[in-house]
Amino acid sequence: MSTTLLFVDDEPDLEALVLQKFRRQIRDGEVTIMFARDGLEALAALEQHPQVDMVVSDINMPRMDGLSLLTKLQEAEDKKSTIIVSAYGDMSNIRTAMNRGAFDFLTKPIDFADLEATIGKTIRHIEMLREVRRRQMEAERAHAALSRHFSPELAKRLAASGEGEGIEVQWRDVATIFTDITGFTSLVETAPPEALGKLLNEYVGGMTEIVFAHEGTVAKIIGDAIQVLFNAPGDQPDYATRAVACAHELDAWAQEFRARQHATGITFGATRIGIHAGAALVGNFGGNRYFDYTAYGDSINIAARLEAANKHLGTRICVSASVAEAAEKFQGRPVGELMLRGRSEPLRAFEPLPPAKYEAPETALYAEAFAKMAAGDAAAMPAFAALVGMHADDSLAGFHLKRLLNGAKGIRMQLE
Repeated sequence: MSTTLLFVDDEPDLEALVLQKFRRQIRDGEVTIMFARDGLEALAALEQHPQVDMVVSDINMPRMDGLSLLTKLQEAEDKKSTIIVSAYGDMSNIRTAMNRGAFDFLTKPIDFADLEATIGKTIRHIEMLREVRRRQMEAERAHAALSRHFSPELAKRLAASGEGEGIEVQWRDVATIFTDITGFTSLVETAPPEALGKLLNEYVGGMTEIVFAHEGTVAKIIGDAIQVLFNAPGDQPDYATRAVACAHELDAWAQEFRARQHATGITFGATRIGIHAGAALVGNFGGNRYFDYTAYGDSINIAARLEAANKHLGTRICVSASVAEAAEKFQGRPVGELMLRGRSEPLRAFEPLPPAKYEAPETALYAEAFAKMAAGDAAAMPAFAALVGMHADDSLAGFHLKRLLNGAKGIRMQLE
């Protein structure tokens, strides 16, 4: 790469002498040399030619001397490496020049062999700075891309570890969360665009912050829907526990957000959440030009189906048995065996409950009614009816009561 030098000196013979001494380097395209007669002319030249890499300046010049020029150069955002050359080689000038940021100091009469060696050393310094800046820019670009998916601390670690490390496509056991908002399409059709944009940004921003607080990975955001991964890209042995805890906090935040919108007259639907754990193909599927860290596989599809199942069940969170069994001290109640669209085998599902609801008496009553339904006991119907009569807001109990009234038997059910 060619280096551009700016010589600043008011001696009329210097220009010809420098061009003569550096003629080979100029001919071979190694250097480009420019000249200015004083500090003010040098500043004007630098403004017009910001590509200048290095300044070689005399001290004693009219209008603006070299030490004043040096101060101006160090105040600029793009600081230029500067060599001071002067007949005044006393220690005071040397110290002043170095304190003001000079890279080196030479005395007159110029020893061109020494000048060439000093310029070579300065060029190597400039090239090192260029490489540092290049790496810094690459790291910043990588961090910006990673920050869309990962928590701030994880994004920093991945960006610092080098491109591609830890995000290559691989099979991993992951816990996947899918979230969606009921009735969001209707809201899109009725809300003003500016209001909808602000509303959705606040919602997605709040949900994402919760995911990052649990060190989850945001794989996709499509409108109001969010896909979250745990145990990717880094290892999280407690990934199922993290996913359940994250889902509870997402649910609580979404309910509070919904209530705030209702208070302002905006009908904002409930957030439904589905979770499944299993193997998936995970990594950056964006190629060289676009970063897209996401996951594919049957386990991902199941998590999406469980999110949709909430609509039929009357629940807000629905998790598979693989999550309930892997999560530490899981607290929840059984939903049943779901025949999900696109699957030939039933999937046992559960509704995770916050501690207060899990320990409430109605949860024990639900467990008794569910056990009777699983055993084919005719007493299941009055047990669920009594529970619904006591707790009209128990949508899952009401769902099973309707099934029994419609002639359903057992805990297996077909969902579209």
